[in-house]
Amino acid sequence: MGLPGYEHIYGRQAVREVLRAGRRRVHRLLLAQGVRVKGGVEEILRLAERQAIPVQPVPRRELDRIHPGHQGVALEATPYPYVDLDAILRRPAQRGEVPLLLLLDCLQDPQNFGSLLRTAEATGVHGVIIPQRHAVGVTPTVVNTSSGAVEHLLVARVVNLARTMARLREAGIWLAGLENLPQAHDYTQVDLTVPLGVVVGSEGKGLRRLVRERCDLLLRLPMRGRINSLNAAVAGSIVLYEVLRQREG
Repeated sequence: MGLPGYEHIYGRQAVREVLRAGRRRVHRLLLAQGVRVKGGVEEILRLAERQAIPVQPVPRRELDRIHPGHQGVALEATPYPYVDLDAILRRPAQRGEVPLLLLLDCLQDPQNFGSLLRTAEATGVHGVIIPQRHAVGVTPTVVNTSSGAVEHLLVARVVNLARTMARLREAGIWLAGLENLPQAHDYTQVDLTVPLGVVVGSEGKGLRRLVRERCDLLLRLPMRGRINSLNAAVAGSIVLYEVLRQREG
């Protein structure tokens, strides 16, 4: 089931946002037979009709093979459209805003990635930068976990994250890495209204040495419990909302 060069996006929120964003080429919408056409499904069908996307009713078991969390709908669409770094650097100027970027150093858990992307979209991040190797990409699972938010974000995959960070610094962007080290600053005590890239490390290992050395400063979150670290998605989300608080305060 499916065409070469296409992937299946599943789940009502994810499918809806793919259609709303309009950045992918969509071959068809798969609809479980007997699904109730109301609410989210009704909106999805309306978007598909507007874009002249064929709708094919299929037995529910066909969608179960794609993913058990399909919620009665799936799209056959081209893979996620990554952008280059220049597109991300142009976006803040296009919006008349101070740059806010999110850099992820070898994040590998699709659930963490998707959760962070959802926060990134909600807090106005202009672009997300990930390495091509040793990191999760924008898969259908990530699209679903982000509730489709990634469809409205610019994501660049780069060959060398440390070298990319050097270029960002040349462009006047300060780089703040999340790392629970003695020399790190409390994240609430630092001016985050400057042009900024928030750098989040991988689960367990944190930031790689070269990436950490390219940061202008390190941020830490206060810890009072017995566990001395937070989930990458939670830590990154907390800092992104602090950026938003400071900039709107």
